[in-house]
Amino acid sequence: MTEISQELTSLATSGAAALVQAMTTDLWSTVHDRVAALFGGDQGVAAELDQTRSDVLEKTLPDEDARTEWRNRLRRLLRNNPEAAAELRVILNELKYEEPASSQVTNQIYGNVTGTAFQGHTFYGGIVYRGGPSDGSGSVSHSQ
Repeated sequence: MTEISQELTSLATSGAAALVQAMTTDLWSTVHDRVAALFGGDQGVAAELDQTRSDVLEKTLPDEDARTEWRNRLRRLLRNNPEAAAELRVILNELKYEEPASSQVTNQIYGNVTGTAFQGHTFYGGIVYRGGPSDGSGSVSHSQ
């Protein structure tokens, strides 16, 4: 991959992340119109933006899937129309969007802690702990 294509891919990734993040804010209508304009004001793109937002808000489309979808679309746009990169940068700057420095998750517990602690990025469903002795021989089950 060339340095230019890496830069455009990075820009598309940041653009998609900012776009999906904006879907849940008061800035949405402005961002929607600006992104649709990036694609030449295509009404089909505007409708797809609306559908993606609806799916994200209704939790029928995970944010990660929405970011992937729009990253790919933005990457194709930037590859076919490199001039659009400048406008996308302006949008990102106006949103004050900065890519997180790292996606690493760090969990820490301080102090005199007794009992069971669960640490992790995300927990789903009914997690039940059946406590055992302090040697950690308890069991954890997960039901959906």
